Amino acid sequence: MAHPKHRISKQRRDKRRTHYKAIPRTLANCSNCGGTVLYHRVCPECGYYRGKLAVEKSENQ
Repeated sequence: MAHPKHRISKQRRDKRRTHYKAIPRTLANCSNCGGTVLYHRVCPECGYYRGKLAVEKSENQ
């Protein structure tokens, strides 16, 4: 296996890792109930997706 000839400094290592970061998820408002929902997901509050009922929600939940 190959081994590094010289030690990589912390500065050089960290410069390489600057692009590894968490990005916040994109949220949208439900068109039916106005709740916050992730893009391309069924609304957990009312069960609607893109203006149509996708999941039947029971009243006792």
